[in-house]
Amino acid sequence: MARMVVIYPTPKDVEAFDRHYFEIHVPLAKKIPGLRKYEVSDGPIATPVGLSNVHRIGTLYFDDLAAIEKAFASPEGEAAGADRRLYAPDDSGVQMFLFDHKEV
Repeated sequence: MARMVVIYPTPKDVEAFDRHYFEIHVPLAKKIPGLRKYEVSDGPIATPVGLSNVHRIGTLYFDDLAAIEKAFASPEGEAAGADRRLYAPDDSGVQMFLFDHKEV
């Protein structure tokens, strides 16, 4: 299984961000073909030395990296990507990581 982890820094307007994220973005993203599971952080995000500047972490699960590529080339994936740039522009500090994983 592969994952896409999206890390959002704390926005200037947390309420507006969360409203858009949960009312618009999550429903769009859940329509992406091949998406197996979608998890989001709940509550403050801490580091071993205290709170971080991260507001929200989204983790999307797919069968493999090829499935992620195919999913985001679909109309639904393109719509979710375009929407993300509305509420969290590329210059906002959003980080995205795509990777396969294995249990050890």
